[in-house]
Parts: sequence; C-alpha cells; structure tokens
Amino acid sequence: MTEAFPFSAVIFDMDGVLIDSEAAYAEELIEVFGARGLDITKAEIFGLVGSSQKTFTTSLARWFERNGLGSFTPEDAVALFNRWTEGTVYDYAGMLNPGVAETLGALRDRGVRLALASSSPMDNIVDVLSQCGIADAFEAIVSGEQFHESKPNPEIYLHTLDVLGLPASACCCVEDSVYGIEAGKRAGLTVVAKREERFGFSQDEADIVIDGIPDLLGAFAR
Repeated sequence: MTEAFPFSAVIFDMDGVLIDSEAAYAEELIEVFGARGLDITKAEIFGLVGSSQKTFTTSLARWFERNGLGSFTPEDAVALFNRWTEGTVYDYAGMLNPGVAETLGALRDRGVRLALASSSPMDNIVDVLSQCGIADAFEAIVSGEQFHESKPNPEIYLHTLDVLGLPASACCCVEDSVYGIEAGKRAGLTVVAKREERFGFSQDEADIVIDGIPDLLGAFAR
C-alpha cells in the first residue's frame, strides 16, 4: 500500500536540492579568482551559497574594488565576471541528485502538487529543468529575479503559495541553505532540509533534515 503524503503540495528549491550545482559554482569561483590573483576567501565564496543573483553581483563589485580592480557597479562586475567565464557550459543533467526524477513522479502519483521556487534567474532555471528532463513535473516555477528581494525574504514562497492557491499549512518546502530555510520558515511552511555539510552553514532551523531527496517520501511517517 502506498503511504499517504501529509501535504497537498511540495515547493522545491533548485540549486543544492534538485541538482548538486553549488559545489561546482563555488569551485568555478575559486579557480577564476585564483587564476587572476584575487584575494577572495573560500569562506566568502561559500557564504554565497543559496543567495540571490543580486547578492552575488553586489559581492562581486565589493570584492573587485577591494582587490584594486577599480570602482564597479554590480552590473559592471557581473559583466566582467561573465567575460572571464565566457564559454563555460554546465552539464546539469550530470548534476541531478540521485532519485530526484523518481521522487517527483512518486509524489505526483500520490496527488501531490509540485512547484519550484529558486533564487536563480529564470533562464538558468529553464536550462536546468530542460537538461534534467523534469520541467513537466512542476505546475508553478518561480524565480527570485521576479522580486525586489529574494531569499531569505519569504516573498518568493508567499507568491508561490498564491499561485498554488494553498495556505502554508498545506505545503512543505525542500531547501538546503540558511537563506532558503529562513525564507521557508518566515513564510509559515514546514521546512525539509536536504543535508549539506560541505559549506559550514547550519540547518538547525529546518523542521526535518533528510539525507537524500527520495527520503522525502517517508520523512513524515509516524
């Protein structure tokens, strides 16, 4: 007998949850900055995990100025960074976390509605979901670039709840970072954290911590 799932919908984060991309992005930053002799610490780079594009570009501008590259707006800083990384192609299908597609299918078979709420730009979200072949699983896809502030501001989750037409009590979210966990809690959601121990952040505020996405199916069993 298939075990019932206690929520009407699950809202997933993308990076670090559906795909193991954050380590790849962090390694790229370390390599790009190191090759140019920039003094930007691993702790600073890891501190961006789960943050918004706006936070990333603002950090780039600050780091570049600190390293004597001149005065930068966030837009100018990310333009320079994009020139440095031009031609980089990511194999997102190869980053898909184990059991993700199967778990999404199992949840849908149980009548659970699925949504995605990611701080990443929409074009990146579309690329990831397309490469991984899971775009059709989600009835709502929301990007942090749609809002003035992304996670940890709960607006992205509140908007997703509005799109679904459901109260927070009827949904859970799956996150990994401090920013995402805080956003989910502030939105009134039950927060499931996919365990992440590489970046030194705490997941203590999550309601439940799971080792892998397939564990979500039995996470609320009594």
